[in-house]
Parts: sequence; C-alpha cells; structure tokens
Amino acid sequence: MRRAKRALPPVAVVLVLALGVPLAGCGSESGSRGSTTSAGKETGVDMQEAAERSDAMLDAVLEGIDPDLQWAHGPTTTRACGVTRRRTVMTIVSAERRQTFLDRAENFWRKNGYRIKAVNKDEKFPAVYAVTKSGFGVSVSFRGKGQAFLEADTPCVKESKVAAPTSEPNGPAYENVYPLPRPNVRSDFWSGEGE
Repeated sequence: MRRAKRALPPVAVVLVLALGVPLAGCGSESGSRGSTTSAGKETGVDMQEAAERSDAMLDAVLEGIDPDLQWAHGPTTTRACGVTRRRTVMTIVSAERRQTFLDRAENFWRKNGYRIKAVNKDEKFPAVYAVTKSGFGVSVSFRGKGQAFLEADTPCVKESKVAAPTSEPNGPAYENVYPLPRPNVRSDFWSGEGE
C-alpha cells in the first residue's frame, strides 16, 4: 500500500530552502534536449557542461534585471549526479523593493520560456522558482538580512569534475571568503523606499 505524500509545513519549507536543500530530485523533464537513460541521467552532458549552462542562466537573469545589482559567486555544490551554482546579491535591496526584484526575475524567465514552478509570497523570505524545458531549476530567494540569492540546479547528468565559474562578478570576488558578507552596496533604486 502506498502512503500518500504529505505537504511540508511552511516552517519546514523555509528551513529546507534556507539550507539550500533541493526539493526536486535528479532527472530531466520531458522535452529535454538530451535523452535520458533508464537511470534518469541526461546523456551527452556532464557535470561541467551542466554547470556552465547554469552559469549562463544565472548571468542572463542578472543582466536582465534593471537597474544592475552587484553580485558575487556563491559556493558551488555537487551531488550524486548534479551541480548547484549560486550568485549572492551584494546590493542592499530594501523590503519595499524585494517584490520588484522578484517580479523582474519572474518576468525575465517567463519571456525566455521558463515555467514558473512556485512563488513564495512570504513577507520576510519571498522567492520565485522556475524550471527550464531541459530540467534545470532556477530560483531567486530572499533570506537573512534581506539578502537575495540566485541558484541554478542541474538535472541529473554524467559525473565529471567541476571547475569554478569563469564569469567575473561585477564587484569584489570574495575569493575563499565564506560565508559571504551581508549586502553592503547601496543603490539609489534598490536600496531606497517605494517606487
């Protein structure tokens, strides 16, 4: 007898997201550019190639948000058959501007064929989650001290070594600094109040 799946309570969802634990397992959606094996792995793509695609997705959404925000690379993590790339926003985004930030990311993804999986309207920790046709998951979320984080999770791919991202942050690189500092860059638009 199969047990019915229970939805996570809101506190558990926030905890899972705050810890960066992916909610989705490895695997490609139908419509993926690569084919999948019986184990669910996308063939023809390895972890390094998938990480590079993730980098391009994160770079594109940051470039698509206007006005610019300063960002730095967050840590890269690997799991059994996938990679998570991260960008940490160093610009102070005021509470009044967070929804604008999320709306611009969501609109960018919609215009580029991403499917919006979920929108968390939590007042303190809002977030938007999207997925590509090839199974890459992307998100923008606000966490402690109102800092924005962007993440891209790859589908299940062939195991390989994964190099550090090559795109240059548009501010200090904070190499070998973990955790990254809290947002410390002021913006006339993002750090201000109201429209």
